[in-house]
Amino acid sequence: MPWNISRPIVVPFDFSEHAMVAVRKAIELTNDSHLIHCMHVLPFITPTEPGVVWGTVDDEERLKHALEGMHQQLPANEFGKLHAEVRFGDPGTVVADRAEELSAELIVIGSHGRSGLARLMLGSVAERVTRLARCPVLVVKLDPHPVKNVEPARNVDTVSQINVLPAT
Repeated sequence: MPWNISRPIVVPFDFSEHAMVAVRKAIELTNDSHLIHCMHVLPFITPTEPGVVWGTVDDEERLKHALEGMHQQLPANEFGKLHAEVRFGDPGTVVADRAEELSAELIVIGSHGRSGLARLMLGSVAERVTRLARCPVLVVKLDPHPVKNVEPARNVDTVSQINVLPAT
């Protein structure tokens, strides 16, 4: 059921299944895919990284490659005409800043659900976005128990299924 959304929705996109769930949720929340701004955030590269030193990697190529990947994973015939963009920096900060620039109504972000050491080492982008954003943030997770190959329920007249026994 669509919400009454009239301003942009920002969806951080990291090419994961979690991000795809977030994009689908954003589409479900609005009737206008043009309001959805999917963004991928690339980390800055340092001048001492081998690809930079050898001249084989630069930000322009990284940006182009990321945009091509987004267009492949989010084709217009399936997802409508949503905006795809790539920026550089810390994902949590960049997403929150972009939402503010757009006066976004909502951020929809997928959560990997990491905890413990994995969260400590990798951080939680969803947690940082939630903390930094000035608009509401909807965190979506994958269904841990997806239902597969289930037949849709048939419209059954339950009254006709009840057998009434006479009183003894």
